[in-house]
Amino acid sequence: MKLGFFTMPLHPPGSVHADTLDADLDQIVTLDKLGFAEAWVGEHFTSEWENIPAPDLFLAKAIGMTENIILGTGVTCMPNHNPFTIANRIAQLDNLARGRFYWGVGSGGFPGDLEVFGYDFKNGENRQMTREALDCVLGLWADPKPGRYKSQWWDFTIPETDDYVGVKYHMTPYQNPHPPIGVAGVSPKSETLFLAGERGYIPMSINLVPSNQLPSHWDAVEEGAARTGRTADRANWRIAREVFVADTTEEAREKALAGTMPRDFQDYFFHSFSRYNLFKLMKANPEMTDEEVTVEYLLENIWIVGSVDDVTAKIRALYEEVGGFGTLLAMGHEWEPRDDWQHSMELLANEVMPQLSDLK
Repeated sequence: MKLGFFTMPLHPPGSVHADTLDADLDQIVTLDKLGFAEAWVGEHFTSEWENIPAPDLFLAKAIGMTENIILGTGVTCMPNHNPFTIANRIAQLDNLARGRFYWGVGSGGFPGDLEVFGYDFKNGENRQMTREALDCVLGLWADPKPGRYKSQWWDFTIPETDDYVGVKYHMTPYQNPHPPIGVAGVSPKSETLFLAGERGYIPMSINLVPSNQLPSHWDAVEEGAARTGRTADRANWRIAREVFVADTTEEAREKALAGTMPRDFQDYFFHSFSRYNLFKLMKANPEMTDEEVTVEYLLENIWIVGSVDDVTAKIRALYEEVGGFGTLLAMGHEWEPRDDWQHSMELLANEVMPQLSDLK
């Protein structure tokens, strides 16, 4: 099993952007030194809490500050972009990274962002646009024919090639035929996870879903793979979780409940879920009331918190419950107090993961 990182990121409204960007970069530099295999960074235009609108720019700086960690957009929300523009930006980023890059793609789920670009979340047109835009980008990289590219959502023209003055579409990825593509799933039988199976993309299950719902995510991947004659490989599956490790379980639980994780859920996620009727995502039992979804419930049922031995046992139990997966993605939060968080990540990388080396 490999160890990775997924950050949205999460910073309270009113935070100083220059400071939070530096703090997020510092986290990734630290995780690179600890041997984390990968780090994914989210994209949101109108969320004050998830305040990185351009993960490609963020990752471009992180490339020069790190040595081994693979960096990924988590995700590029395709409805936010013209496919011609994003094809060039992502290809350039892959070249800057010399292939140390994963391209996460998605249809976007933040209502403010969808409103900016005129998408109706309820009718699912953002998902249709995403499939068409992704196909358009892959087509540009594979065979960028001159001509007009027009759909319901975009209209651009690639000029005729003029070798005399050097006019042509030219920016293709460093990796051939393209960077590994990742997609994230939330709901049972998620459409994006069917897509992962159909095309052999990296499937990712987000941090909010109870473990008893995760097998349905893999079912979607396998069903999608069967449609196109592929065999899905559990080693490609990423599962994201809040993880906090301390020297003792009592200490870990105390610090987890007093730290930034409860703040982020109580002040941000719970408010969003209440407004958009999304508490159901976190319920291990559908008969639960919304009021029963508390940070204490999350600590007991979804988060992975404890001593080295307890966290090791919980990750192993998760692996066995879902039938196996390849990479655990520890979720990003502000590292306050920093020493506690850094110690947690050190214990996770240096003491927990070696005990799970038998999990393939």
